[in-house]
Amino acid sequence: MKNILSVMFFIPVVCLCFYPVTLWAQQSETNYDESKVPEYTLPDPLVSTDGTRVTDAATWVEKRRPEILQLFNEQMYGKAPCQAEKVFYSTIEESNALDGLAKRKQVTLMFRQGQKELSIALLLYIPNNRPHPVPAFLGLNFSGNHSISNDPEIRLNTNWMRPNKEKGIVENRASEASRGTAASRWPLTKILQRGYAIAAAYYGDIDPDYDDGFQNGVHSLFRKSELSIPAEDEWGSISAWAWGLSRIMDYLETEDEIDHRRIVVMGHSRLGKTALWAGAQDKRFAMVISNNSGCGGAALSRRSYGETVGVINKSFPHWFCKNFKQYNDQEHLLPMDQHMLLALIAPRPLYVASAEEDRWADPRGEFLALKHAASVYRLFGMDSMVEHIPEANQPLIGRLSYHIRSGKHAVTDYDWEQYLKWADQFITNR
Repeated sequence: MKNILSVMFFIPVVCLCFYPVTLWAQQSETNYDESKVPEYTLPDPLVSTDGTRVTDAATWVEKRRPEILQLFNEQMYGKAPCQAEKVFYSTIEESNALDGLAKRKQVTLMFRQGQKELSIALLLYIPNNRPHPVPAFLGLNFSGNHSISNDPEIRLNTNWMRPNKEKGIVENRASEASRGTAASRWPLTKILQRGYAIAAAYYGDIDPDYDDGFQNGVHSLFRKSELSIPAEDEWGSISAWAWGLSRIMDYLETEDEIDHRRIVVMGHSRLGKTALWAGAQDKRFAMVISNNSGCGGAALSRRSYGETVGVINKSFPHWFCKNFKQYNDQEHLLPMDQHMLLALIAPRPLYVASAEEDRWADPRGEFLALKHAASVYRLFGMDSMVEHIPEANQPLIGRLSYHIRSGKHAVTDYDWEQYLKWADQFITNR
């Protein structure tokens, strides 16, 4: 892998993560030299706050896991509220789709808190000619449900979006030209033919991805007053998006044709961070996939390689809680690191994926976090295959899985083929 890293080069790419222009200069000054990674010592996930060592799964579940979960809640992602006062589900449309391969269902999830309301548009594809209930992949998308397929019957999202003329998003709104622009990242036919349902929602329905002091989206639903200021440990946008994934999970538990015990939550880039945080908090997710999630996701913060805590907080000040900003350029002071986030998912199957040219997301740091999370999985009697970082396109498939593929920051057919093989191996055993 050392040889792989030595030949990596950085090519800025405007993709679904929509990095703002101000990041180009920051990226050009960022460390991509392994010899300049600072020396660091990772917090031990198996040493409790009182100094006692965790040696069995029961102590992990009852004592140490809640401690770590609290650290991430208070110091990084921020605490989210529970369910809204009132929740309503309404099926907007239901019919056969994709030449009869699947049923398409469009559902509105409505949340009411006092006089305020928030709605999430959920798109479901459920395979036909399969014994029901079926397992499902759940993920948020960057550009609206209409962007993941050319299907003209998918409702065009009318909420705020990051502008991208190439993807048909003009003046912060989607147009008909944006249909199917993200279809390459959602191989619907391949997934459905393997017997999996697909559940997708636009992340901006939950919380628009811009900084206005947490005044919009789901944050406004739970604000006590128009003048209230978010607390230091109050949820940022990643925590809000993770909240949305759990609320979609609530709905999936009501769907007779979907097996809610076999839901795989998957995310890419900032939504990979979101999938990890959702999976760490909500044990109902059977499996978790992080695709190129980088800083604030699967990558170790202490390595200060690629995107750092300081850079991510300055570029996206709304993603994390205010407390996280005290660790800007001081990652060594963090009472936790991302291997501990991954450990919170134990003993459920976890897949972390990197891309060779995506040095901004620190592929080595993503692998090392997974490797250091393995000690917790071993408490449950699960051996780890992730001792040594593999060569490109040579996936390690197990309860803890990892691959680094050729190419850039993206979700590709290669990624999905590995995820499907992995899910075939583990999901059928639940």
